[in-house]
Amino acid sequence: MRIALAEDSALLRVGLTELLTSRGHKVHTAVDNAADLLAAVAAAADGELPDVVVLDNRMPPTFTNEGIRAALELRRSHPRIGVLVLSQYVETRYASDLLAGNPAGVGYLLKDRVADVGDFLAALGRLARGETVLDPEVVRQLMGASHRRSELEPLTPREREVLGLMAQGRTNAGVGSTLFLSAGAVEKNITSIFSKLGLQQSPADHRRVLAVLAYLQSA
Repeated sequence: MRIALAEDSALLRVGLTELLTSRGHKVHTAVDNAADLLAAVAAAADGELPDVVVLDNRMPPTFTNEGIRAALELRRSHPRIGVLVLSQYVETRYASDLLAGNPAGVGYLLKDRVADVGDFLAALGRLARGETVLDPEVVRQLMGASHRRSELEPLTPREREVLGLMAQGRTNAGVGSTLFLSAGAVEKNITSIFSKLGLQQSPADHRRVLAVLAYLQSA
């Protein structure tokens, strides 16, 4: 297989390169950032495109989500290339986008849970054949995130706006002045939010805080 690597850790990048070449694979590219990876793939001739791209999620310059955004770009521009996100973190929002539509040839593994070299190489082969490879922990977190998002589905767009301002710490008066709503309208929206989220009035719970937590967890 031809494999492209994007990993900012020099030790891991060199280690993966040596591992793959020792097993008879060709390392197409080995860089430390997503921009150089995308440029290398874009410059490759059709017959020299990598079969699989392995990339970290958090890379220079911001160390946030450069890798998985590059994976999304690769899926758009070269859907036949297998893409493996190999990361320490599960970015549920972007991972969901990556798997949306056609997940064939998409993988997401956690570095700390790759315990067997043979299993890792087998995963690359499966991706090259168009299969999907996901760590069970990734699946668990994606399912949890999907459940949290579904909790907000009953809310109207206006109720989501109100809840979003509540999450910013706005009082009822602050929500009303921002959205040009009367005090009664704000209270009506908040009561509806509590009802749709199943938050019953209780001396042991603060419904406003619980509603904000549900909003933040769905982001």
